Amino acid sequence: MTTGELAAAQAALAAEHALVYGYGVVGGRIADGRQDEARAAYEAHRARRDILRRTVRDLGGEPEPAAAAYALPFAVPDSPSAVRLAAELEDRVAAVYADLVRSSEGARRREAAGALREAAIRAVRWRGTGVPFPGLPERAASASRNPSASPNEETRDL
Repeated sequence: MTTGELAAAQAALAAEHALVYGYGVVGGRIADGRQDEARAAYEAHRARRDILRRTVRDLGGEPEPAAAAYALPFAVPDSPSAVRLAAELEDRVAAVYADLVRSSEGARRREAAGALREAAIRAVRWRGTGVPFPGLPERAASASRNPSASPNEETRDL
């Protein structure tokens, strides 16, 4: 275990706290036809959050608690914006899981890779299209502008 792995696990936990909150907003605005999908995603993220709490403890850390509220990236007044929010949330958590994949090994790496894959699949279902490099937004953006461009480091904020 490294301090990088603990920091990445804490970041993933913080992202899952934010997603659970965000899916509460999605569930309140999403059209009836997609309620089950939103509920399933909400439950999946609650389960991931609980796993990450244990992971942080196993790594010797104290799990960060959820905030009382989170700032949304944009207003969500209706079902189409709720769908956009769900896709955005999944993209953001995929990026955090990509960091956890980079900093972990063995079973934790496999678990993080599985979480990244699940988030990428949910994002595609919400958006209707995929991105070139799920979990690596800087690579996806540079690939669409210049396929041979190298990735840029950036800070993610969930």
